[in-house]
Amino acid sequence: MSSPISYDLQGQGGGKVLGDTDSANDVRWFQCLTDCVINDIDASNLENASALCGPTIPAGVGFGGKIEFIELDTGLAIAYFA
Repeated sequence: MSSPISYDLQGQGGGKVLGDTDSANDVRWFQCLTDCVINDIDASNLENASALCGPTIPAGVGFGGKIEFIELDTGLAIAYFA
């Protein structure tokens, strides 16, 4: 039997492609398609999540969590919904 979390991480829960200055709510997984810079993030279960704002995150890097809000500054990414 598959896990509901696994189902979400496979993208079957839907998602949103984010470009420069786009944002998304209620995200479980964030995947950078090109080098990305995050402008703002609110993630209640990621300690010190604000440290992700500012540095360039290389293409191909992804991370998960209970991300209530994420906003790009630059780049192209997919935000998979929780």
